Amino acid sequence: MERLGNDLNRSLKAAGVPSVGQLTELTQAWPVAVGHAIARSAWPQRVGRDGTLLVATVSSTWANELTLLAEEILEKLRRVAGPAAPAALRFAVGHVPSPAADPSALARREAATPDPGELEVAHDVSSVIEDGELREKVQRAIAASLARRRSDFHL
Repeated sequence: MERLGNDLNRSLKAAGVPSVGQLTELTQAWPVAVGHAIARSAWPQRVGRDGTLLVATVSSTWANELTLLAEEILEKLRRVAGPAAPAALRFAVGHVPSPAADPSALARREAATPDPGELEVAHDVSSVIEDGELREKVQRAIAASLARRRSDFHL
């Protein structure tokens, strides 16, 4: 017995609609290609008949900025997604899933370790706090925040 998914994909292909599997591959490749900071503000929505990937963004500002980076993003998608990579990209305001929907991305984000420079900045900023216990907690929070920021912005 043939799978229903195969029938559906054949029907969609006959209608000129790209494979659902391609969108799945692209959504898996997206955060790897663009980084988690961008993935929280822009997310693949659908692949058009011409092979263009429509990416929803949280605002028109994000859509404009990512349009300027489209060639670089497309190049990275080609490296990560291989044959599933789209022919082109188009950005428009739309629904972007909550970052909490991807627990593996959250785990990677929390795993960032502060480097010596981030530790030094955290020490300098928190040094004005007189209470030693509070100063140590603030210092750790600052260092962790700087490390997460660094790990999120790698496009």
